[in-house]
Amino acid sequence: MSTVSRGGRTSGPRRTPRPWRNWAGNVTARPAREVSPASVDELAAAVRQAADDGHRVKAVGTGHSFTSVAATDGVLIRPELLTGIRGIDRAAGTVTVQAGTPLKRLNLALAREGLSLTNMGDIMEQTVAGATSTGTHGTGRDSASIAAQIRGLELVTADGSVLRCSAKENPEVFAAARIGIGALGIVTAITFAVEPLFLLTAREAPMSFEQVTAEFDQHVAENEHFEFYWFPHTGNCNTKRNNRSAGPEAPVGAVSGWFEDEFLSNGVFQAANSLGRAFPATIPAMAKVSSRALSARTYTDIPYKVFTSPRRVRFMEMEYAIDRSALVETLRELRAMVDRSPLRISFPVEVRTAPADDIALSTASGRDTAYIAVHMYRGTPYQAYFTAAERIFTAHGGRPHWGKVHTRDAEYLASVYPRFDEFTALRERLDPDRVFGNDYLRRVLGA
Repeated sequence: MSTVSRGGRTSGPRRTPRPWRNWAGNVTARPAREVSPASVDELAAAVRQAADDGHRVKAVGTGHSFTSVAATDGVLIRPELLTGIRGIDRAAGTVTVQAGTPLKRLNLALAREGLSLTNMGDIMEQTVAGATSTGTHGTGRDSASIAAQIRGLELVTADGSVLRCSAKENPEVFAAARIGIGALGIVTAITFAVEPLFLLTAREAPMSFEQVTAEFDQHVAENEHFEFYWFPHTGNCNTKRNNRSAGPEAPVGAVSGWFEDEFLSNGVFQAANSLGRAFPATIPAMAKVSSRALSARTYTDIPYKVFTSPRRVRFMEMEYAIDRSALVETLRELRAMVDRSPLRISFPVEVRTAPADDIALSTASGRDTAYIAVHMYRGTPYQAYFTAAERIFTAHGGRPHWGKVHTRDAEYLASVYPRFDEFTALRERLDPDRVFGNDYLRRVLGA
């Protein structure tokens, strides 16, 4: 195990502890203290001090996880000073960025340099460490999650050492730590593969549930990035196909973009969900209107302007990854469950794909994958819907997203991840005293 100097024992700026709450508002924590280190050495010193004091340590990003993966009653590390690009290696096609950097800032900085990530999720508010550690992904036939684009990692381990890993340096750590769910150490820097900036043409169009499920394999095969939303209580879907383009650039117009992406998708959708929360009986009728509100459109732009969208309506979310070959059957079972139940679902169901990857706890580890995400408007009872959906997903060997609501434990997860024991053995070696432990990790990883 190669390390660099531990540095001094001074910790970074400390804040008076205050309750921490995630974006969705369903998870709160009361840390004993907060630390905002200004350097890796300060972060390492804070970890050593916490261990000496008998405190657990967790780092938190922007709180976009729906689970308590980052919650702690010990020392909460806020990496807001560990931001920015350390360096770009154009010959190697990589960028090294500090872990607290929001994806939005990274995407903007890369675009200014004429570079881009190959694939990304549909929001960019998360920090790079938070997004990769929980397995954030977009959709892709050949290009996988953000974590699969990692070429190197730097992390502070439980003894305060700074460990660097890649496919050549500490490869056994690299195989697991790209999606480490905060269990192996605190990520301080990430090296991503990047490529010259390119254009994507997006084609958004309505399609019936029957057509999109009958043609699902065809759409995945024919498009670099395919996804769709199904609106419960209807047979309607909205599809999106993103493919590389030679240009020219033809972005969404300012007026039409504001109307569809802000006014309809956020403003009107917020109002409709608020009405549905107050009067659930109105939801099926509103779903029929909502599913037809957005018109077909085609536009061409740089990647982050195509992949990502503003998401201002807050919600709760559960997402499961299943073998891609089981997608259509699973989705039809979900629809049948909703149709025969008294549930009233105001949020669409999102479907995306990813190719198999080689990361131990990736939801796409070792298999071509489809994702089904179910949502409920914040403040609306979601347990009955999520419980029924989870029963369907787990019957198909589903793997829950690490940052989204689920009830699975280590026994179940060990049965659906072939390399689960590899990960927990590495955790035992790197953090035997569970300095980075919390209740969530105890449930999903075991003791």
